[in-house]
Amino acid sequence: MITLLAAALLLTQAGVHAQRAAAAADLAALAAADAARGLKPGDPCTVAAETALQNNASLTSCLLVGGGIVEVRTRLLQESYLGSATGRSRAGPPP
Repeated sequence: MITLLAAALLLTQAGVHAQRAAAAADLAALAAADAARGLKPGDPCTVAAETALQNNASLTSCLLVGGGIVEVRTRLLQESYLGSATGRSRAGPPP
């Protein structure tokens, strides 16, 4: 019973970390896309890195696709027993 409870707690923690990494990637991509379109001052990848850091994540990749579209990847700074959670997001202007 204790083993099942421990496994359930580890899986729950992994799920929470995955959601946090995904949220950090989403927010970083949105902020970078705003900077790429000139709606926010600064370099898009620098803005994305700052936004990711504010959400307890590091920016591992930032790619300006063109047309104001940005793809980012993040890694959560807080690790779990199962490793570090990562997130990926793409944002740009509305269609």
